[in-house]
Amino acid sequence: MIWEWTHFIRQPEARPHAIFLSDYDMLLTEHLVQGVDVWINTPRRPWEACGTSGMKVLVNGGINLSELDGWWAEAYSPEIGWALGDGLEHGDDPAWDAVEAEALYDLLERDVIPEFYARDGQDIPTAWVARMRNSMASLTPRFSADRAVREYTEQRYLPCAKAYRERAADKGAEGRKIVDWQDALEAAWPALKLSATRVETSAGQHLFEVEVYLPGLDPAAARVELYADGIDGHSPIRQEMERVGQTGNASNTYAYRTRVLAVRPATDFTVRVIPSSTSVAVPLESPRILWR
Repeated sequence: MIWEWTHFIRQPEARPHAIFLSDYDMLLTEHLVQGVDVWINTPRRPWEACGTSGMKVLVNGGINLSELDGWWAEAYSPEIGWALGDGLEHGDDPAWDAVEAEALYDLLERDVIPEFYARDGQDIPTAWVARMRNSMASLTPRFSADRAVREYTEQRYLPCAKAYRERAADKGAEGRKIVDWQDALEAAWPALKLSATRVETSAGQHLFEVEVYLPGLDPAAARVELYADGIDGHSPIRQEMERVGQTGNASNTYAYRTRVLAVRPATDFTVRVIPSSTSVAVPLESPRILWR
């Protein structure tokens, strides 16, 4: 691919307009981001690992034109840059590559280049500058090392340090309790069973009921959820089901129920069981899951 790119830019019609920069590293990036006007990034979704290159141009006033993948899928809005793609995955479909290539050229010809060269009496591209300022003002605080390190510290490192101190206190008493809990869970989990789910729909609500067999396991150690995949980019539905009592059919069998609005078909939902503990990070430290 590098050979093909080098061969292409050596053609007389391309030579004045493109170059290949080898050994791309932080030093080279430092020079690039200081002078770039528009940062074009065109991976096939979902192969954008993150998008930190596009983030680096923000504080330097560069504007992004990128695939709706990685950070740009989260950051993009029409007043701060330009987007390619429909946010979906199309594999290696060459027809879709052609569609996006045409869309890129169309954006450059109709929007990006005219906006850059539309100047006022002082030779200032006012619309471009406005977009640049919107990009810097709205995105730089969100997509910066300062914000990322602060969130990692507050949401991960400090809570982990606190949890470690609690588990290590009193010669690891809490830690031993957690290990005992995990051992009991691992021993009991293969025998867990879910009955068939019963559903009643009335008054605009679905009522779900299920029986769960928890052999030798404290019911508090398991969380029974009603689950449905998210749609239209929304998060999945995860609604805890209420334990309403022990059934008379068998020991260690408990009845659970919950209601949801009937805005989606009952068939969209399923029941699952996951571990539950206030002292253990689920699913990081206990990834077990049982689906109906």
